[in-house]
Amino acid sequence: MAIKRSTTKKKNTRKKSSKASWKQKIGIWAARIVLLFFGFTIFWVLLLTIMNPPVTFLQLQRGFERKGAGKEWKIEKDWLSYDELSDNLKRAAIAGEDAHFLTHNGFDTKAIREAFEKNQAGKKLRGGSTISQQVAKNVFLWPDRSWLRKGLETYFTVLIEVFWSKKRILEVYLNVIEMGQGVYGAEAAAQYYFHKSAKSLSKKEAALIIAILPSPQKWDARRPSAYVNRRANSIVRYMNYYNIPE
Repeated sequence: MAIKRSTTKKKNTRKKSSKASWKQKIGIWAARIVLLFFGFTIFWVLLLTIMNPPVTFLQLQRGFERKGAGKEWKIEKDWLSYDELSDNLKRAAIAGEDAHFLTHNGFDTKAIREAFEKNQAGKKLRGGSTISQQVAKNVFLWPDRSWLRKGLETYFTVLIEVFWSKKRILEVYLNVIEMGQGVYGAEAAAQYYFHKSAKSLSKKEAALIIAILPSPQKWDARRPSAYVNRRANSIVRYMNYYNIPE
C-alpha cells in the first residue's frame, strides 16, 4: 500500500508540474505579444514623425463605398508641409475644432464632460474629441464606434502627444482629415472648393472648410447652408484670439 501511495503522489506531482508548465508558457507568450504590440506601435508612431502617412483606413473605406454605390474611385489628397499651409487655416482649425489644443495633453476634459452631459440629456452630440484624438483615429485606426477602437484611440493619442510636437500633430491633421466627398486634406479641399492652394486661403475660406468638418460628406464649403455660414463667421471672429504652434 505504501508503494501505491508513493506512485499516486508522483502522478499528482507530474500533473501539477504539467499545469504549471502550461501556465508559464501561456504567460511567456502573452508577455511577448504585449511587448511586440508596444514595440510595433511605438515604432509606427516614431516613423510617422519623419514620414507622412501614405493612406488611411477611412480613405480606403470611403473609396470602396463610392465604388459600391456605382461612383468613381476617388481619393484626392496632396500633402503640404506645415510651413506651406496658410496660417488662417491653422488658426481656423484651432478656433473651430480644439480651442485648448496648445495647452492640453491630448484630451480636453472639459469638452469631454460637456459632451457626456449632453449625451445623458439626450441632446444632439458633436463629441469632445481633440485634434490629437482625431489624428490618432484617422491615421492609426479604423472608422468604427466601439470600446476597443476608443481604447486604442486613447492609447495612440498618448503616444503622439509624447513623441510628436504640436506642430506635427496639426500638420498631419490638416493633411489627412476628410474634407469632402473623396477629398482629404487642406490642399485638395482648397483646390476642390475654391480653385486655389491651401497656401493662400483667406480667413473666410479657411473657416468655411473647417466649418464643414462635422459632416464633410453632406456639407459643401462652396454652397454653405445657413448653419455652416454662421459657424464659419463665428470661427472668423475668434481666429485672432488663438496662437498656433511655431
